[in-house]
Amino acid sequence: MIKLTARQEQILNLIRDAIENTGFPPTRAEIAAELGFRSVNAAEEHLQALARKGAIEISPGTSRGIRLRDSGSNEREASTQMALPHPALMQLSLPLVGRVAAGSPILAQEHVEQTYNVDPSMFPVKPDYLLKVRGMSMRDVGILDGDLLAVKKTDQARNGQIVVARIGDDVTVKRYRKTGSAIELLPENPDFKVIRVSGGEDFALEGLAVGLVRSWH
Repeated sequence: MIKLTARQEQILNLIRDAIENTGFPPTRAEIAAELGFRSVNAAEEHLQALARKGAIEISPGTSRGIRLRDSGSNEREASTQMALPHPALMQLSLPLVGRVAAGSPILAQEHVEQTYNVDPSMFPVKPDYLLKVRGMSMRDVGILDGDLLAVKKTDQARNGQIVVARIGDDVTVKRYRKTGSAIELLPENPDFKVIRVSGGEDFALEGLAVGLVRSWH
């Protein structure tokens, strides 16, 4: 069992919570802000210490390149993962969805631009498709125009999760918030307005964001 300091345990729990709630690990800046560090360097030092202890893996060159490695109470899960075939033998084949025509299913054949084979270990949850992001409304969580968003198809979401939603003829990526019967779709860029879904609107959740691919655009 990995022995962690109280602060390292706190950061590890923060990473777990972020992945569970949003599908993405936090950035160094988000960790620093959450824990009151004066700079992102302090967060980076703790992450490096966690990586040295084998609690996480860090992918260089990306702000969210943090991957949990199961340990401790998750030993059974870890042993299951270790028994799996090499990732190269487990490539996922995911359709890339481009512009979606009004009123038709998001995975309709005419929307699929091509298919990508990806390593499933890139994502905390197995995605069903990739969606080409359009616009910069989610810039501040690192989702940029042209990125490929990995999406798990579902019609349910918890507050705070990043979702793919359909409103009328538009498909959009936003953070989800529901209060009572009121639904709001929140941008992560102050230049964009909150979308409030009225009761009579044609609205549907198309899926949850579970990861991001940037190297192919």
